[in-house]
Amino acid sequence: MDYVRDLRELVGHRPLILTGSVVLILNENEELLLQHRTDGGWGLPGGLMELGESMEDTARREVKEETGLVIGGLKLIDVFSGPEFYFKVSNGDELYSVTAVYVTNEVKGNLEVDENESLDIQYFNLNDLPEGLTDEYYVYINSYIKHLI
Repeated sequence: MDYVRDLRELVGHRPLILTGSVVLILNENEELLLQHRTDGGWGLPGGLMELGESMEDTARREVKEETGLVIGGLKLIDVFSGPEFYFKVSNGDELYSVTAVYVTNEVKGNLEVDENESLDIQYFNLNDLPEGLTDEYYVYINSYIKHLI
C-alpha cells in the first residue's frame, strides 16, 4: 500500500477517495470465505488498488496476499460508492471507498493466514455468518444474494 502511504504523507488525515476490490469466494458447498481481520472484525478478502492495477488485478493480488489462494474467473457483482461508504479509521484517516465486488468459485491452492492482516480464515454458510461482520460487508454479500434470486 505504498501509494496510499505516499498520499497520506501529503494530505494527512483529510478524506481521500480510495478504490479497491473485494472477492466473495465460494467453495463447492456454496460456503463463503471470510477473513477474521486483526482489527477484530470479519470481512471479505480484498483491499486497495495500487498504481497501474486494474480492479481485477487488485482483487487477485489481495486474495493471494491475504489467503494464499489463486483465484480464476471473476464475475463483477456491483460497484459501491457514496456517502454510506465514508470511513474514519482508528488512526484518524478518512476515506470514501469505491469498491468493486466480485464473486468466484474458481480457486487453487491452500489457505494460508497472513498474520499481519488476519487472525483466521474460514468458510461460512451464507445463512450463518459470524458476529463481527461489518455493515459494509453485509451490503456486499446481500448484493450477491440478490443476484441469485
